[in-house]
Amino acid sequence: MLINLTNHPVDTWEENQKKIAESIYNKIVDLPFPIIPPDEGLDYVQKLSDEYLEKIEALLKSAKYENNAVHLMGELTFTYVLLNKLREKGIQAIASTTKRNVIETPEGKISKFSFVRFRDYY
Repeated sequence: MLINLTNHPVDTWEENQKKIAESIYNKIVDLPFPIIPPDEGLDYVQKLSDEYLEKIEALLKSAKYENNAVHLMGELTFTYVLLNKLREKGIQAIASTTKRNVIETPEGKISKFSFVRFRDYY
C-alpha cells in the first residue's frame, strides 16, 4: 500500500504515475496533508506529526501487501519531523520527482510538471 500524504490526491496524478505506484504498491490511499498555520511553532508540528504517525500506523496495520510506503511531500518542517519518526519506525518514505517543462506563450511562461519517478528518502 502507498499512503499518499501530499496536497495532490491520487485522482489528480498523471496516469503514468498511478500505474507505476500501483505496480509497486498495489493500492494507493490518500491521507490529505494537514494545513499547518505559519504562525505555529515546532511544538505544534511535533504534536501534529505524532497524530499523523498514528494514522499511518493504523492504515499500515490494515495493509494486505508486502510493499508499503508513505509518499510524503509538503510543508518542510512537518515533512522533516514526520520523516524522522517514520524512519525510526522502519516505515519506508518516498518522494515523487518531476521534470519541469516551460512553455512560452504571448501571455508569459507556463510551467508544466511531468512525473519521472519515485525516490526513497533514505
